[in-house]
Amino acid sequence: MSEQDNDLGAGFFVAASERDPVKAARDPARPLPKRFYETATVGGGGDGFEVLLDGRPVNTPARRRVLAPVRALAEALASEWASQGETINPASMPLTRLTNTVIDGVADQMMAVEAELMKYAASDLICYRAGEPEGLVAAQAGAWDPILNFARDQLGARLALAEGVMFVAQSDEALLALTTAARDCVGKGPAAAFRLAALYEITTLTGSLAMALALAHGAISVESAWAAAHVDEDFQMRAWGADAEALARRERRFVDMQAAAFMARATAVDS
Repeated sequence: MSEQDNDLGAGFFVAASERDPVKAARDPARPLPKRFYETATVGGGGDGFEVLLDGRPVNTPARRRVLAPVRALAEALASEWASQGETINPASMPLTRLTNTVIDGVADQMMAVEAELMKYAASDLICYRAGEPEGLVAAQAGAWDPILNFARDQLGARLALAEGVMFVAQSDEALLALTTAARDCVGKGPAAAFRLAALYEITTLTGSLAMALALAHGAISVESAWAAAHVDEDFQMRAWGADAEALARRERRFVDMQAAAFMARATAVDS
């Protein structure tokens, strides 16, 4: 088997940013490939840690070598490959999908990704509050005020609030504080693109950069952040009943959230 035999080709692994991790698996014209290897292990080198399938390195869809900057991430990637059954299902490999996105996309355009990330600072979810009903107002305050306070007290970002959906402009000082905090989380070195991708993934999944930064600093848990991101949705479901399809989609997105949080922890600047 050649080195390219460990390359499933462009389009098989769906980028996390597409928000549908099972798109490839559902495509009847693209059946899941059969598992072609026995073992998935980790190899170390000067450039990082690679995933080895039967001793041969794995490539991304763009045919770049999969190299993790830390062993913990490489071991988690190898575990995803090892856990596959008779076929390889990308829906069950969120870290692999996110890692492919880092290597094939984020690493080459970090400034552009940062610019997209900072758009969330200007319209952060936790800044837009309901005026009624009272139950929703209280639920938002309970979930979002601690994050708002974290941004103010720990990051120096005093965020302005608005009632409803009318846009509220944030001060230059607050935006600069969030930009600085994000850059501090991303840092420098081989793992920077991985940290940026994880921060961006968490931000887009929750709609809140402040929430993503609170999670990165350990101020909130993954579960608390996910619950805070869905305060409005949960309130509506309590009032009108649950939507099975929406809940299934939310569960798939939570898998992506957990993968991004793991990547952030494993590659943290002070790890």
